[in-house]
This record gives sequence, C-alpha cells and structure tokens, in this order.
Amino acid sequence: MFFNSLDFLVFLPIVFGLYWLLQNKDLKWQNLLLLLASYYFYACWDYRFMFLLMFSTFLDFFTGIKMADAHNVRSKKFWFWTSIIINLGFLGVFKYYNFFAENLQASLAAAGWHVDFWTLQVILPVGISFYTFHGLSYVIDIYYNRITPNRNIVNYSVFVSFFPLLVAGPIERATHLLPQIEKKRSFNYAKSVDGLRQILWGLFKKVIIADNCATYANEIFNHYQDHNGATLFVGAIFFAIQIYGDFSGYSDIAMGTARLFGIELLRNFSYPYFSRDIAEFWRRWHISLSSWFKDYLYIPLGGSKGGKWMQIRNTFIIFLVSGFWHGANWTFIAWGFINALYFLPLMLLGSNRNNIGIVAEESTYPSFKELLQMGTTFALTCLAWIFFRAESMTQAWGMIKTIFSSSLFSVPAVRPLYMILTVIVFILLEWKGRREPYAIQHFLTSQKRWIRWGFYYLLIISILLFAGKEQTFIYFQF
Repeated sequence: MFFNSLDFLVFLPIVFGLYWLLQNKDLKWQNLLLLLASYYFYACWDYRFMFLLMFSTFLDFFTGIKMADAHNVRSKKFWFWTSIIINLGFLGVFKYYNFFAENLQASLAAAGWHVDFWTLQVILPVGISFYTFHGLSYVIDIYYNRITPNRNIVNYSVFVSFFPLLVAGPIERATHLLPQIEKKRSFNYAKSVDGLRQILWGLFKKVIIADNCATYANEIFNHYQDHNGATLFVGAIFFAIQIYGDFSGYSDIAMGTARLFGIELLRNFSYPYFSRDIAEFWRRWHISLSSWFKDYLYIPLGGSKGGKWMQIRNTFIIFLVSGFWHGANWTFIAWGFINALYFLPLMLLGSNRNNIGIVAEESTYPSFKELLQMGTTFALTCLAWIFFRAESMTQAWGMIKTIFSSSLFSVPAVRPLYMILTVIVFILLEWKGRREPYAIQHFLTSQKRWIRWGFYYLLIISILLFAGKEQTFIYFQF
C-alpha cells in the first residue's frame, strides 16, 4: 500500500475515524487498533513476511525483559548477543547473502577456483532495515541501562510497527516514541490540520517533483552511453531532486499522518540542499539514520575523542557502513566512501561544525559566499548521487568520465523547460519555509483565508492533473 495510492486514501480516514471514536475508552484499545492497522498495512505489501516482522518484535520484547531480570552480567550478555546476532542474521541473509556469495564466487573464479554458490531467490522484505534498527536501538539502550524494558507487548509492537514509519522511517528511538504510545491522547484539531497540510506538501513533493524528475533521470541514466557530459550532469541533478522529493516527501507524509493520531515522529530532513558544506548536509539529510549511526556506532568506536587517525578511521567506518546499509552493491559502498572523502578535509581542519544554524537566518537572501558554498556542496552531492543511482560501478565510472570531459560544456540533450520552472518554484518555496519543520507550515498564514485555501487547492489540482508516472518510493528497497 503506497502513501500516494487510492487504497491509502481509503485506509487512512477509516483508521483515523475509528481511532478517535475510541479516545474515551481505555488507551489499550487505541493502541490495539494502531497495531492491527499497522499489520494490515504491512500485509498489503506481502503477507508472507509478516512472520519476520512479528518474530523480530517478539524477540526484542522478550530479550529486553530477560536482560532486565537477569541475575548476573553473563546472563544479560547472553540475551543481548542473542538478539543482536539473530536480528543482524535476518538482515544479513535477506539483504546481503547474495552479495557476499556472488562476490566470493567471482573472487574464487579469478583465482582459478570455480565454485557455484546457492543464492536466495526471494525479494527483500520491505522495511526490514528500518524495523531491525528500531529493535536494535531498544535492546542496546536496555543493555546499557539507558531505559527500562516495556512490559506491554501491544505498546512495544506499536513502537516497532507503527504504520506511518514502518517501511521507510524515520528510524525512531524508544526514548522518544514509546512514552507517546503509553500516554493517553486526545483529539487536537490544530494538530490534525497541521498534519493534513504536511501530508499535502509531502504528496506534492513525491508525485509532482520526484515522479516527474524520475522520468528524465531514468531516461538519462538508462542510456548514459548516448549522452554528452552536460546531459549526464543534468541527469544527476534530476536524480538529486528526485530522491529528495521522494524521500523527504515520504517523511512528510509519515510525520503528518502520525500527527493525525496525536504522535510526533523524529524529524528526518532539514533542507539539506541549502547546506554550506558536506558536514552540514549530513546533519540535515536522513537525520534519524545519521544520528543512529553516531550514537550506536561512531561514539562506541571512540568518536572524536582519540587522535586524528582514530577520527579518520571512525569517519570512514560510519560512511562505508551507511553506504552498505542502503544496499548490497559496490555502488553504495563507493557512494559512502566518496562522502567520507568529502567530509575528511572538514574534520582535519576542525571546520565540520562551522555551519550549525540556518543559512541566511536573519536575511531573505543568501550572501554571495553562502550561495557559492551551497552551489559547491550541491554539485559535489550530485556527483556522489551518480554512484547511488547507477546500476553498476561500470555505469557510474562511465558517467563520471564523460562528465569530466570537454562535452560537459555542450548543450544538454534533455532540457524540459516546464519541469525546470516547476523545480525552481519548488526550491523557492522550500527556501521561503526553511526556518519551519516543513516548507508550507506557515506559508500564507498571514493572508486571507481564501488565499490560503486557494494555494492548497492549487496543490491538490496539480497532484491530480500533473502527477508523474507512478514510481515506487526509492527507500522502500532499503
């Protein structure tokens, strides 16, 4: 079930209505409804993988209690590592087994050993990377006594499988989401209106911006041998806009949907393409994943406390693991490596935290220096996105070589004026609302009601009439 489907358009109002009809009942009924709705939502993808979601949920719930009740450190460690190994084992088998088997087979063949490894002929369970990380953070936090285990299986199951975030995040923390699930919630009209507004903006980003950009990005990437450097760089830009509109659009819909049920999710995007350096970009892009790796990998490895060598090592580990988390392909590892290289000079010079605040926070327009910084950061990001989008390293290197040739100064073969104008209007709206959690949260609020509603209807009509060819949300594959 897609957020931008008719099925979801029917599903959401039904669950919303039933949910608030239960607000005067015991809280457990609201949470039970959320759980059943979440399981139905997930089953619509492929009911065969329901057992994996439910097993992971019960494993971590049971493990958390056993660790808290353990009478000695040895027993606590046993349950902790049992959960870690099983969770990562499932993730490894479904997501990475074929990658390692095929690469090992190729390596042995190069050495003269011809061995045929058995590979899995199954699809990747949707959302497995996200709900696995939910459970891992919960178990790790209990092990280090940061939180106490939840002893209500329904509440914990909602934390893991809450349908707005189940298949593509944001990656939630037990310390943030579980207290909201355990607290009685009452209908709030203002929050619901705000949620609907964010859903509308997310849908616009997905179906108008992302899906239309995908048409041109796909055409260029799929036929990269036929295009000059200028066209390939335009294709990289189209993909950069596509993935931002796609993933941040999903996050907006998820956050807006959760707000309809009185729940606030972690923010996942904060206008990353207005970043003035790569460090700032990574503080603003997929925030929940970046912070997860920081808290559960970077800091345990020593963080920035050691010498320069340790900082360099930890930085490369974080980016390489982040790349591999996105997919079992060398292109994702290369993407992570490139971003680590981008980050390295900032870290060595101690300037990786120079740009913490909002760009041009006290001004309407950026300065020339800020504009140059944002342009440079965006160009570097677009080049890295080529590896993220490419089907193979051969394709990625082929595109890079052509881009860094004299043909970069040719006329692009693909230049749809109407789409370019649409993207420019979109960027201007994002710039206007960069101080808000999402761009149109307070847009036109000082204007008359008919002007505000005229703008909302314009968005709705655009979605209905000018939606691009339907594309699966990119992060569903992760």
